[in-house]
Parts: sequence; C-alpha cells; structure tokens
Amino acid sequence: MLKDADAKPDRVSEAVSPDSIFQPGENCWRVARADKLALIVDAADYFRVLRKVFVAAKRELLLIGWDFDFELEMLPGESDADGLAPDGFPNQLGAFVEAIVERSPELHVYLLKWNGAVLAAPGRLIPSLALGFFSNDRVHFALDGHHPFGACHHQKIVVADDALAFCGGIDATEDRWDTSEHLPDDPRRVRKDGSPSDPWHDATSALFGPVASALAELSRKRWHRATGETLERPQKMTSPAWPDGLSVDATDTDVAIARTEPPFDGDPLINEIEQLYLDGIRAAKHTIYIESQYFAAETICAALKQRLQEHDGPEIVVINPKTAQSQLEDDAMHVLRERMIEHLRDADHQDRFRIYYPVTKADQPIYVHAKIMIIDDCLLRLGSSNINDRSMGFDTECDVAIEGPGALITDFRTRLLSEHLGVSPQEFGDASTEKGRLIPTIQRLNAPKGRGLRVVSRDAETMVGGFLAKTRLLDPRYHPGEVTSAGQGLRPRHLVFALGGAVLGWLAWRKWGGRGGPEG
Repeated sequence: MLKDADAKPDRVSEAVSPDSIFQPGENCWRVARADKLALIVDAADYFRVLRKVFVAAKRELLLIGWDFDFELEMLPGESDADGLAPDGFPNQLGAFVEAIVERSPELHVYLLKWNGAVLAAPGRLIPSLALGFFSNDRVHFALDGHHPFGACHHQKIVVADDALAFCGGIDATEDRWDTSEHLPDDPRRVRKDGSPSDPWHDATSALFGPVASALAELSRKRWHRATGETLERPQKMTSPAWPDGLSVDATDTDVAIARTEPPFDGDPLINEIEQLYLDGIRAAKHTIYIESQYFAAETICAALKQRLQEHDGPEIVVINPKTAQSQLEDDAMHVLRERMIEHLRDADHQDRFRIYYPVTKADQPIYVHAKIMIIDDCLLRLGSSNINDRSMGFDTECDVAIEGPGALITDFRTRLLSEHLGVSPQEFGDASTEKGRLIPTIQRLNAPKGRGLRVVSRDAETMVGGFLAKTRLLDPRYHPGEVTSAGQGLRPRHLVFALGGAVLGWLAWRKWGGRGGPEG
C-alpha cells in the first residue's frame, strides 16, 4: 500500500498502543482524542443538532460534502408563515447559513461540494451559485473537481470552530430526512415538489476535541486542493459548547481517521479505509456486522468468504437496501451484489451468513444509506465509504473508527438492530442472552409481517446488468501502478467511463427532472 506523504508520525503515534488495530500510515491517517463522542442515527436528529452547532459557531464552519441542497427544509413541518423554524432562523439550509453569518460578524462558512453533483442534480446548481455569488462575502462556496475522470468526492464532514465535528454518511440534501421510527407515509418526509420520499436509514458521528481539529485540517487541505486557497486555522477561538440535547456516548476516546483518495496529479493512492475493513474482518472472533448502501467490493467480499470457509469462524450479518435508487443503478450494483452473495452462500458451510433489508410497519422497504462496520465488541467503523470498489480506491472518502472492548460498541449494534426489528434494546438484549449468537437472536425477534428484516433475494440478471457488472462501469477503482494524472494515461476504459457518465447524466435528468439523482 502506498502511504500519504503528508502523514505526520509525531502527531499520530502518541495515542496508539502496541496492541491497537489502528496503524497510522497503513489503515488510518491519524489517531486523535475525542473528549466527547456521540453516535447519531437518522437525519432528523442530525439536522436538528446541526442547526444548534451552526448557530453557536463563532469563527469558522467547514462543510465538505458530496452534495448540499440549499433549498432543503432542515426541520420539515416546523416552519411558520415566514419560513422560520422554531429556533427563529430560516428553515431552508441556504437562507439559514446566510442568517447565522449575518448575526456573527467574525464567522466564515466554507462550503465545498463535488462538482459532479451538479450533473446528478442540475436543479440545485442555481441555488448553489446564488449562495456563492450573492450572499454575504463571508460565505464561501466552491465546486471540487480535483479528482480523476469519473471519480467523485464522497466525504461528509462538518467542523465548527476547529473543535466540534461531524463525520459519517448523512448528506444535507433532499431525500435524507427521516426519523428512526421510519413511519409509513410520514407527511414530513416529502420533496420540494410535494412527492413523498422513501423511508431512509443513515448514521453519523459527533466528535469534540483534538479529533475535530484533525478533521478540520483534512477539510482545509481538501479546500486548498480544490481552490488553491490556503485557509489558516482560526486563532483565539473559544471552544464551542456541546450541543444541548445530544447525549454523550463516550468520553476521552481515541478515534482513528481513515481515508480513501484516488491517485491524481502526482499524489499516490490512499486506501486506508480498505485496509481497515480487511484488518477488522481478519480480527473478528464472533460477529461481523455491516450496514452499507452497496455490497460489491471484491476485496471485502473475498475476505468475508475466507472467514466463512473457516471452522467456527464469525457470524456475518449485512444490512442493505432492497433495491437501488434507479433501475440503472440497480442493474449496475445489485447484479454485482447478487454474484457476491452467491459466492458467500457457497462458502457458508455452517449457516453463519445473512444479508437483510429493513422494512417499515407497512412492509415498505427502508433505504439503507448508513456505512457501518462493527466487529465483536472491539471495533466500530462509521463514515462515508460503502462496500463497493469506488469507496476502496476511486472516490474520496473519510471514515472514523473506535476500539473496544466496551459497552459503547455492542450497545450501538443493539440500538441499530432494535430499530430494524422494531423492538426495544431491552428486548433485544434479553433475546441475545437467551440465544447467545446474533443470527438466532435476529430470527427470534424478526416478525414475518410489519417492522423487521427481510432476506435479500436474487433477481433475474438483465442483459444491461450483466454488462455493467462485467465492465464495472459504475463501480471502478484504481490500483497502484496506474497512471492517472490529469491529461496523462487516458485509457480505453476511461473513454468508456466518459460515455457511461454522459449516458448516466442524461438518464438522471430524464428520471429526476432536476430534483436530484441517487447518492454516489
């Protein structure tokens, strides 16, 4: 694996014990302290907390995202006649950002999103440009095109005043808002055009202390690569308060930051995230629990297959969406998924593998967008990376991870599965004590109708799906040794990516009519 030339061993090695799974420069960038840490499930709670943090910010807000929708109603159903939320500020994201900057004379806001999101959601371009050109000059907006052709910037990071950060899978954009109840026909789960959004499951983390400062540094580097502008760390800042109402799940915890960055303009491939996945899978003794939007990464599935071939290896439970967000995406990604599942089931000689999708009380599939891996009670990894090849070596990703043993990790897995099964954590804990293993516990609590988990089944493979799976047109990755600098080494398959990207953009525009496409 190629290492990052910017790594600073003197800053990353102090907190790492010899027995730690975290190896800076190999499977993570840095290990830094979180004075406080919270795990946030689903966007309703995240958007509410985010507003409190924005209002309290004094000097700097860094927002790094796959996409931002500045017309997003952050608290749906809570606007008054003037479009104000209960906190007295505009409910829409763009107007809210402008309002908090106007009231805070020293606050600068930096918003950076992937330039390709404009192709997936062209209707969001005008509000983005309006915010950048016509709002307060302390609101800085940029589109990031510093990546190989066909790649995307997929990180989801927010940092306030260099001391409080969010890192996970939730984008501040349309279709993301939902509560953990995932109520059928929730009137608040609606798009700008009035059409209903599907139930949506997601997760992120809140981090306070030195780890937030490290994520701020990562964000400023990203801004510099995209714009050429160097952002200095704000000085003489008062540390922000922890948001009211956000429960602290852990204190004084070491947090690893892991990245994927594709090779570009002479920079090497960084695939710390892939290595952390593989190291975690190898370390598992009892249970590997995964939530991901996709299930198609060859190296990850090969590592899982190896564990299933062992005698008395760990159980493996994967939570996925039932289908993708478009037929093209479903053809591309879920044909790959079904092939991976077939290989894993063939290797599963002790009935230790399950892949499910969650449903609401009305048996409506819940779209899974969370990106989580939990190994026993020893490792929790959460971030922007999916189980697909793009996230392993083609797109820009950022994950955070913590080590156990400790109640935090097992409690979080219990929290997630209790949500999916529609039971209380106490019920899940009692059943787990009775059954002793994860899969029998799920089977014991899983109702045949209503809220619960359903087994992902194989669909017929279409001709288009077979072609996309064979070529990995929508799920490419780069490997060490490939020439990928701008203007160099253009290969035939890159031209295929270009054609595929153009077709995909046209189909997205036809399907979504400018309101936005599927998540990258």
